Amino acid sequence: MNRRELGLGVAAATMSLAGQASAQARDLAAVAFYDNFNDQLARLPEALQGDVRAFYEMNGWRPVWTTDRMRALSEVAARTDRHGLAQSDFFDFVGLAADPASSEMRTTAAALGYARVLSEGRVRPETVEDLWEMQKNRVDLPLGLNDALSQNRLLPWFESLAPTDIGYANLSAGYIRYRKLIRDGGWPAFTVGAVIEPGASDTRIPVLIQRLVAEGDLSAADGARLTAEGLVYGSALQTAVRGFQARHGLVADARIGTGTQRSLSASAEDRARQIALNLERRRWLKRELQPERIEVNTAAAIMVYWKDGRPVHSNRVVVGTPENQTPSLEKPFASVVANPPWYVPAGIARNEILPRGPGYLAANNMYVTNGQVVQRAGPTAALGYVKFELRDSYAIFLHDTPSKAAFNNAYRHRSHGCVRVQGAIDFARLLLSPDPELLNRFDTALDAKTTTRIQTGREIGVRLLYWTAFVDGQGRVAFREDVYRRDEKLAQALGIAVSLPRPVDDGRADRNDVGP
Repeated sequence: MNRRELGLGVAAATMSLAGQASAQARDLAAVAFYDNFNDQLARLPEALQGDVRAFYEMNGWRPVWTTDRMRALSEVAARTDRHGLAQSDFFDFVGLAADPASSEMRTTAAALGYARVLSEGRVRPETVEDLWEMQKNRVDLPLGLNDALSQNRLLPWFESLAPTDIGYANLSAGYIRYRKLIRDGGWPAFTVGAVIEPGASDTRIPVLIQRLVAEGDLSAADGARLTAEGLVYGSALQTAVRGFQARHGLVADARIGTGTQRSLSASAEDRARQIALNLERRRWLKRELQPERIEVNTAAAIMVYWKDGRPVHSNRVVVGTPENQTPSLEKPFASVVANPPWYVPAGIARNEILPRGPGYLAANNMYVTNGQVVQRAGPTAALGYVKFELRDSYAIFLHDTPSKAAFNNAYRHRSHGCVRVQGAIDFARLLLSPDPELLNRFDTALDAKTTTRIQTGREIGVRLLYWTAFVDGQGRVAFREDVYRRDEKLAQALGIAVSLPRPVDDGRADRNDVGP
């Protein structure tokens, strides 16, 4: 053996010994980690212990967080704000580095905890809503994290956990814009006071202009020009105010009354936090959506019909009052009923109908059978000409109504919990139009004034949602006031301080309107 061969042999032997030593060190580290596993696990939040144990069982009870993986996790942590979350609530890298003995397991707990928030939300929805029955998102997080680490795809995996639909993505982008607004100083406080009528002069006009420029309802150039014109509430500024009013679900009449002033008085911080609350609500929901579905936003009192994954029809609805809230439900569509009678719920009958006496029942085409009040079908019946039945929906359904004036109001929270649909007959025809025979049966039943139930023959999902912040068709964040005070309750559960304006009822209640 020459010197070169001898040198190579010595080097190989040295490397082999070093490899053995390294492997032994790793094994010793694994043994030490395993010996202390249960003690360290007990120090973690109880809700995370099961996931942490499952994760390390997959990894042979060995430490996993290398320098490269920690670097990748720090990239994940840097994106928490995109989801309306604070990095400090999940990742304390300084604290992890300061306590090496517990850093491995605490890092895993932090990663799994953040993953659960992205995939399922921080709060259980049933704890902040009286009735919430929707399909939740569920993910095997220990398996997902294990695969992400082994494939070096940590960041893509975390980003895939949050909703990826355009509604969530656009609202996330809106949150980032509002946080930037806050860093840049937000907008000046608008003082609530006397009504500002179109054409009037008011000392609050400069602040109004700055407020509208900040959110993009008025361009910076137009804002500068209008500021130079003084304190007059002129036509160009009125146009911008109408845009603001429409974005907030207010009557777009350019009159700056109580409701508009309350919305103007909300701070940038409050609106950013309201967006964060709605991002949380979206994380609760399963990610797979039916391509054909009906979605009702009960905060905005708007319905959207989706076909082939696209919104193809929308209209106004009337939903439950704050005392009779429309719940958050996800149910399959069952059938269309032409000329439906109304079987009056016991509470409405007892409190609002029977006390008015037999004359009222007779005048409204009602009768009592087996102790239940029933209203016959007809043009003045509470369900109008058509009812859209849902399966197992706690007697919550969509329907027509003879009380159509309420659709013209900005405030449309007037029912006993059901959803009244504007243009209900045309909407029923739209749902039945794929099958001409079903459509003909419906039209024939309407003409004959006979009660007829028509199955659609296909699965259509219905989702009743409560979203007080969403992105409109023009890419702007639209806000609705917290009519049901669910934002307030969710904020309390999350430990978020938020002060949102109260809604203003812009219409008169119809005493004779006792419909569902």
